[in-house]
Amino acid sequence: MIDSHCHLDFKDYDGRRDEVVAAALRAGVYTMVTIGCDLPSSYSAVGLAERYETVYATVGVHPHDARTYDDRVEKELLDLAGHDRVVAIGEIGLDFYRDLSPRQVQARVFRRQLELAVKTKLPVVIHTREAFRETIDIIRDFAPKLVGGIFHCFPGTADDAREVIDLGFYISVGGMITFPKANMARMAAEVPLEKILLETDSPYLAPVPNRGKTNQPAYVRHVAEKLAELQERPPAEIEKITDRNCRKVFGLVETFGG
Repeated sequence: MIDSHCHLDFKDYDGRRDEVVAAALRAGVYTMVTIGCDLPSSYSAVGLAERYETVYATVGVHPHDARTYDDRVEKELLDLAGHDRVVAIGEIGLDFYRDLSPRQVQARVFRRQLELAVKTKLPVVIHTREAFRETIDIIRDFAPKLVGGIFHCFPGTADDAREVIDLGFYISVGGMITFPKANMARMAAEVPLEKILLETDSPYLAPVPNRGKTNQPAYVRHVAEKLAELQERPPAEIEKITDRNCRKVFGLVETFGG
């Protein structure tokens, strides 16, 4: 099983990263993708991918930190993107819920990083919150040139998901599909399994039965089990197809077949 989106560099795991990675392996999670959110965390993600055989990295600047993006940051991200353990540019996008960077700055930096993805021929990991239509409007300009990507922790409806899929993207679902009356659960029940990835977004959004605890990659199994229930498919089929989707979009070696 693959956790397509986690944040192993966060301080929540200080002093116990080895155990968190080991727990994931015991739970059958053989690959984790740890996500860059700014330049320091992008370096940390690459360092963790070098340290752990089961971890890959992405590099990028989250919309919250778009105000920190400049030519120097872009050059360093470009250098990091050439590392053989880096599988995507991200987490990038728009967040109009918290507005921690000005919206026009977020949009400009989003476009610059999409250009970086085109240049490096890497997929993108998209964050969008309260900005879905604006995100799609920008993505449409780049979709023909991008090699693909993921809308992580997908916030929209099934119709929104189909629009994203038509543009050549996958969506990922996480612990929220286990929450009572979750919109994400309704959406996940309707979207083709061949276009879905699993994630935890750890240390956030731990799934039931661990809701309220610090999330970790091992808990992605609960997401898979809930998706199996929603899609009325065997859990083994959910694991096989979502893993294959993840390997395809990130260009991972097909070590486990399927």
